[in-house]
Amino acid sequence: MINDLLDLINSDTIYLVANWGVIPFWLLLIFFPNHGITNFFVQSIIAPTLLALAYGYLSYSLYLDNNIFDGFELYSGLDGLYSMFANEILLLIFWLHFLAISLFTGTWIIRDARKYLIPKIITIPSLVITYFTGPLGLVIYWFFRIFFAKKISFND
Repeated sequence: MINDLLDLINSDTIYLVANWGVIPFWLLLIFFPNHGITNFFVQSIIAPTLLALAYGYLSYSLYLDNNIFDGFELYSGLDGLYSMFANEILLLIFWLHFLAISLFTGTWIIRDARKYLIPKIITIPSLVITYFTGPLGLVIYWFFRIFFAKKISFND
């Protein structure tokens, strides 16, 4: 039975569970940003912990394969990045990284919007764009925020 369960834990399963698993968190952020359920599930350590568990599992499996640094050519140019992402596990680790950072950014946007009393209708486009593109959504939110905070600050 344990072997059957371990057979289910593979890169494809982790990818699908992570991709579909973050959607409820994003929907809570978009539609119920100030609800207690959102505060508990999304704006706590729960979502990053779940993604970190998958991240850790995949990193450990790379370690067990004795190739933790094989193909790690992140700083050798675009060709190195391309060849690094040819490794399925490294690609998935970086995808989990993106999902976690984007979700963290979305929660930060909601907390900051609450601080400056920015209406939900203003934050929704930023959250949707952050879900798909990460930093672009954050920058768009920042431009909206200037009008509500009535100041331009690069380090708030």
